[in-house]
Order: sequence, then C-alpha cells, then structure tokens
Amino acid sequence: MHLTPRENERLTIFTAAELARRRLARGAKLGAVEATALVCDEVLEWAWDGLSLEEVVSRAREIVRPESLLPGVAAAVPRIEVEALFPYGSTLVHIEAPFGPPGEVVRTPDSEIELAAGRERRELTVVNRGQRPLWISSHFPLEKANSALELDRELAAGCRLDIPAGASVEFPPGQPRTVSVVAR
Repeated sequence: MHLTPRENERLTIFTAAELARRRLARGAKLGAVEATALVCDEVLEWAWDGLSLEEVVSRAREIVRPESLLPGVAAAVPRIEVEALFPYGSTLVHIEAPFGPPGEVVRTPDSEIELAAGRERRELTVVNRGQRPLWISSHFPLEKANSALELDRELAAGCRLDIPAGASVEFPPGQPRTVSVVAR
C-alpha cells in the first residue's frame, strides 16, 4: 500500500489519539503529544463530517479537560493549528488555549535571540478575498497558501512568514495586510 505524506500524517495522529483515549479510559493523565493528537483527530473528523469551522473550534476546547493533563501541558500548548479538509476545501483550524488558560508560565533567558539570522527578508501585501478569516502558520510555504489569499506568489516563492515557530497570522476577509517574510 502506498500512502501519501498527508495520509501518513493522518494515521500518525489517529494512532496517538487512540493512545490518548486508552490512557484517559484508565484514568491516566495526558502529555502534550497525545493530548494534541486527540484534539487534532477530533477536529479532522468533525471537518470531514461537515461541521462548521466555528463549531469545530468551539467543540475542540472541550475535548481534553485541564485536570486530565500532566503538569505544564496547558502552558506548553497555548494553541493548536491543524489543516482540516472540510466539504468546501482545506482550512487551517486555529484553536487558542485548547486546554483552557495556561496555569503556569515557562520562562526563557532574558537575552534576545535573532530568528532566521542572515536570511533575506522582504515585505509582502496579502489580501484575503474569501469570506472567512484565514490563518497562515510560521513555516507554511507562502506560495502554496490558500487560493483565496491574493499575494504576489512569485515574490513569495521560497519564503515563509517572519514570525516565531508555532505562531500564526490571521488574515480577515477583505483587509489588506503587509507582512514581513523570510527565505526558508
């Protein structure tokens, strides 16, 4: 059997989600990986079933209760983003605080860290011509962004948004937004 990379990812998420379900069934607490996989698995299935984006996001926050998590997981996973296939096409589902508000803060050293040091940067104007807000995550190849986003794809080729890993930018419908992009 030959599987596409996307099918392989889907099966990996399903397997990790099944592990999470087994652990929850016996009363064990979840770590970040299996808790995230469980949320992603449910989101992907609800999208497949044709629920609205708003309903999927709303339900996603109720899948894993904070008391079912190991200490520090809610703080370690401030958001989840998963590309889901809805009946109208693929959409990046962005779930802020999927396990409730983080109860603890993870501190990093006070020194500044330059991200993507030495790489070429440029500005790019993006307009969402669709009817729903769209999100682009930190390392998504801009030239492959949703076709509802109007941008100079030739200029965007080989670039990603110039934001920290794991972050994303929202593009509300009809509002031009100039963003900094960086070579991948």
